[in-house]
Amino acid sequence: MCVFFGIIKYMVNQKQLCEFLVKAKKAGYANGNKANKIKEKNKSKTITFKNGDWLYYDNYFGGEPYGGEEVVFFKNQPVYMMVYYGSIDKSFKKFKEVYKFLQEALTQIPKDKPFRGPKFYQNGDYAYRNWFSGKVDSFSGTEKVYFGRKKIYEARYVGGFVDQRKEKNG
Repeated sequence: MCVFFGIIKYMVNQKQLCEFLVKAKKAGYANGNKANKIKEKNKSKTITFKNGDWLYYDNYFGGEPYGGEEVVFFKNQPVYMMVYYGSIDKSFKKFKEVYKFLQEALTQIPKDKPFRGPKFYQNGDYAYRNWFSGKVDSFSGTEKVYFGRKKIYEARYVGGFVDQRKEKNG
């Protein structure tokens, strides 16, 4: 796919973006305490990952509940973003256990649909389900975590390409 930024033309294709997103997300939040998190002055946290011309930036607020955005830059130009918001059921008190399981599920990110985790993942009493539609250029989804048969967590996300079209003058 050709992407135009001003008068310079860059080639960004979906396959390369997907490959980068898988690496970045596995090195990011899914990597737990090993991820390089920066505490910002505005009380948010930022995780970054760089590989060649690609830069991944994940900035989020929370805790419980939480929300944030991911932005991918190619050659210093924004090309992709995703926003997300989620929370744990108020009756469930084991936040750390749920988020540890969620990070485990997120390491199973699909290579062709690198939005969040796989369609299904289970470990012990915890199960992760992810419903999504679209491709990396435009998508939305909902992920849920169950403990036994009870839904204890839900997050929604939406995203896709950004800054892909320029209006021609004249």
